[in-house]
Amino acid sequence: MDRIRIIGGARLNGSIPISGAKNAALPLMIASLLTSEGLTLENVPRLADITALLRILSNHGVDYSIDGKRPGAVQTTGRTLHLRAKDIVDTTAPYNLVSTMRASFWVIAPLLARMGEAKVSLPGGCAIGTRPVDLLLMALEKLGASIDIDAGYVIAKAPKGLIGGEIDFPKVTVGGTHTALMAASLAHGHTLIKNAAREPEIVDLADCLIKMGAKIKGAGTSRIEIEGVARLGGARHAVLPDRIETGTYAIAAAMAGGDVLLEGARPELLQSALDIIASTGAEITSTNEGIRVRRNGSGILPADISTAPFPGFPTDLQAQFMALMTRAGGVSRITETIFENRFMHVQELARFGAKIRLEDDAAIVTGVKTLKGAPVMATDLRASVSLVIAALAAEGETIVHRVYHLDRGFEHLEQKLVDCGAQVERLAGQG
Repeated sequence: MDRIRIIGGARLNGSIPISGAKNAALPLMIASLLTSEGLTLENVPRLADITALLRILSNHGVDYSIDGKRPGAVQTTGRTLHLRAKDIVDTTAPYNLVSTMRASFWVIAPLLARMGEAKVSLPGGCAIGTRPVDLLLMALEKLGASIDIDAGYVIAKAPKGLIGGEIDFPKVTVGGTHTALMAASLAHGHTLIKNAAREPEIVDLADCLIKMGAKIKGAGTSRIEIEGVARLGGARHAVLPDRIETGTYAIAAAMAGGDVLLEGARPELLQSALDIIASTGAEITSTNEGIRVRRNGSGILPADISTAPFPGFPTDLQAQFMALMTRAGGVSRITETIFENRFMHVQELARFGAKIRLEDDAAIVTGVKTLKGAPVMATDLRASVSLVIAALAAEGETIVHRVYHLDRGFEHLEQKLVDCGAQVERLAGQG
């Protein structure tokens, strides 16, 4: 497995193009199963999860082609993906495919809505908690589906089609809202989703579905209404910029110091996080080109955060922010409210010399003046990039092992950092 070698201490100066959002691209790709016509997605990032989902969709009969592979093309710009599910050849999503990526379980919604049946493997657990699918299945049952679980597979049936209904989520769920949106778009009649997730990626999916002919109102609020249609058509849609990547590089600039333009970033997608990062001493300004993040030689100020559904502080930036706080001049409290077991990066940050104490669902971080480079191991996607952020400010050399986690969610991370002056290189084939 590849490793990443980082020599800390360099300030970041330059521009970083923000890629299309993985968490938007995945449900958009799955939505291609809802129509027999073509769906073209622009600004699709080059990520391992995208490649994995293409294999899964191909198994169901989706044909695809990718633009942007021409010699000399700028590799930091997103690709254009053409998808067409003219004929669904298989309504089963087997374990060996679903187990590679949890979001692929969402294929159950369009398969059920379009074909009246689906058999999808349960995704199992993951490193940051069980993340159960019970709310997704509850949403489908509210739309008239029968759900059985047999030998690790969810068998969903609606032979006469789904029927509009009222879905009241007991807690905010992004996956449940994605699932409900796709299923209700082809259901007979009216559907009301209460306590819907408000994340920008939900709005992006709704916007694309509307282009395909869906009738959706209220996306981006906690109350979404859908009037089902008999069929959906093709569309062309650009994936919104990745707010988690934006926040990650903003934190990296605050950690290492310097002056970085995050090209194409949209501040409204993560304003609460930007406000918190600014409170630590970074100067953050919006421009016509994106978001500019600057920090001079002044120290990093401590700040408390508690993760929350959008528009609150994203759980997917918690690990990165913790890395920043390891160098703050004081004590910070970081509370994780979304996922259990999402402090697995703590023991690895401690290898840099960070002082972090766990207290139930919170991490108490006492900033230190100096971090020291060390060999560290990534445990999941967001934890892995927190180690990179710590390494940028650490003295000496850091080797990050298991970087396949990074490849799942960050497009050309090393090159983007190198272009801003960081000393980062990939070491192939070991670790």
